[in-house]
Amino acid sequence: MYTVSTQSINVVKNGNITTPLGFSAGGIHCGIKHKRLDLGWIYSEVPAAAAGVYTLNQFQAPPLKVTKESIAVKNTLQAVLVNSGVANACTGDQGLTDAYEMRQQFADELGVLEEDVAVASTGVIGVPLPMEKIKWGINQYGDKKTQDPSRFEKAILTTDTCIKNIAVQLVIDGKKISIGGVAKGSGMIHPNMATMLAFVTTDANVNPISLSNALKSVTDRTYNMITVDGDCSTNDMVLVLANGKAENNELSESHPQWKQFVKALEMVSQSLAKQIARDGEGATKLVEVHVKGAATEKGARQIAKTIISSNLVKTAIYGSDPNWGRIVCAIGYAEQPIQPDKVKVAIGNISVVENGLPMPFDEDEGTKYLEQENIQIHVDLQQGDAQATAWGCDLTYDYVKINASYRT
Repeated sequence: MYTVSTQSINVVKNGNITTPLGFSAGGIHCGIKHKRLDLGWIYSEVPAAAAGVYTLNQFQAPPLKVTKESIAVKNTLQAVLVNSGVANACTGDQGLTDAYEMRQQFADELGVLEEDVAVASTGVIGVPLPMEKIKWGINQYGDKKTQDPSRFEKAILTTDTCIKNIAVQLVIDGKKISIGGVAKGSGMIHPNMATMLAFVTTDANVNPISLSNALKSVTDRTYNMITVDGDCSTNDMVLVLANGKAENNELSESHPQWKQFVKALEMVSQSLAKQIARDGEGATKLVEVHVKGAATEKGARQIAKTIISSNLVKTAIYGSDPNWGRIVCAIGYAEQPIQPDKVKVAIGNISVVENGLPMPFDEDEGTKYLEQENIQIHVDLQQGDAQATAWGCDLTYDYVKINASYRT
């Protein structure tokens, strides 16, 4: 994990994916959904170095296959087209044909090569794309009223209750570098990856292979450390586009400010991941689990993710019940070697377990702490120097209500 200072990285007020130079974005209602925006796009004035990470679900939706092919041609992209409402997953040969057609139609509209375009879809599984509606929407690209990044942010949402965005800036080689990000995700969140889509833009000049390496390492510490409900989607995707408009010297692992760039990319990704976790379907609280003192970072990640994924832990937090036994139980079944008689657990600043044994504490104080919107759980394994953080949310009655009637 990088220990680079974040003091020189500034969050941009009202920043978004068009904060970096040379990017535009927009969205439209094409009729997939009843009323809401449902087709969005990102466009770069010039081809951009591109990198992606994708769901590990074996039922990978056709848009992922098409986007992988686009990036593989020359590790660049110039545009991204996203629809919501229909996932185009488990749709067979027709789904793949439709994904290719989405790509070709948008490429023709922009006047670029089809391999310069990525496509993504999110929504109900097993339903064919309404291609005539999507084609109509693509044809509206030239309408200035559709060109607004906030329209893109809304067009990619499904059960989300809010948009999720951020932008940061830093100076590299004397040039101002901007990184912007937007994401969607609310339910079926358990990366590797989640029902989540995330798109990151930057005007930095970055070597494509280095960009891919950076995205993979950052994903392990951010998007892959969130959970809402334990379900891993068919359509998860994170894309990063770097168009070089800032005109810095090419960034790669050998650049003296490489770690600073990666830290900025991680800041954007962590913010988006936390926003997704907080907006979990029916959620009322954001939960952070910090694990330290682990023998390995992999072990710390596994234990943190196991705690945050526990339905018993999540429901206890919803009920503001400081039931530390559920936390200890999750640590024990995380399939990582621990020494139980060394484990420490705290809920917020309240120590509840010391060296594997319960500590006396004020239950009312614990309940009052858990009534807050932002909850932290701290675990110290006292076995080494590795650490990790995972993010999730409480599990509420509303989660069941939302998902019991998702298609109706």
